[in-house]
Amino acid sequence: MSADDSGNDPADGSAPETGTVDALVTAPESGAPPVHRDAVEIRPDGVAGDRYRSGDGHFQLDACAVTLVAAEALAAVREETGIDVRDGRHRRNVVVDGFGAEMDALLDATVAIGDAVLRPTRRRPPCAHVEELASEDGLASALRNRGGLCCDVVEPGRVSVGDAVRIREADPRTAGAAIAERLAERERIADEERIADEERIADRERIADEERTADWE
Repeated sequence: MSADDSGNDPADGSAPETGTVDALVTAPESGAPPVHRDAVEIRPDGVAGDRYRSGDGHFQLDACAVTLVAAEALAAVREETGIDVRDGRHRRNVVVDGFGAEMDALLDATVAIGDAVLRPTRRRPPCAHVEELASEDGLASALRNRGGLCCDVVEPGRVSVGDAVRIREADPRTAGAAIAERLAERERIADEERIADEERIADRERIADEERTADWE
C-alpha cells in the first residue's frame, strides 16, 4: 500500500496515524513452519494457535503476547539483500503496512488493529534463531533496527488481513512534544502578526508626519 492509499503523507514530516494489516502469521510450536492466516483471534495472553500463547516459544521467558513487523522492512530487506521472508519466515504475528520500516510511531502508543487493541512496549530485535529457521544467512543483520515490535494486549479481538491499523492514543512523550511544537508555532505566528502590526502603525505615523511636513512647507 502506498502512503496515499493509507491516508498517510510522510512527506509532510508528521507521524502516520493509519495503516493496514498486510499479513498474519502463526506457528503452532517452536521451530514449526510459519502458517499464513486470513484471520486470527487475539486473546489476552497472545494469538490463538501460536506457540507463544501455548507456552512453547523458543524465547518463552522473554515472550511477547503479539509481535508486529513492518511490510516496509520486509520489502527493504528483499531489495537490499535478495532475502525474501514475506512467506512468514520472519516469524512475527502481524505484518503492518503504512508506518515505515521501524514503526517508530507505534512504539508505546495504544494501537487498534482490527477488533483488538495492542500496546507495543519494546522492539523485538532479530536473532540467530530466526536466521537459522529461515535458512537465510544475513537475515538477522538485515533486520537490525527493523525486526519488529513486542506488544501487550489491551483489548482482545479478531484481526483479519486488510483490517485497519490506527493509533488510538499516541505515545505520551510524542504527544507532549507535538503539543509543545504546536504552541511554539502559535507563538511564532503571534510574534509575526505583532511585528507586522507594529510596522503598519509605524508606516501610518511616518506617512502622517510626511503629510504634516508637506502642509507646513
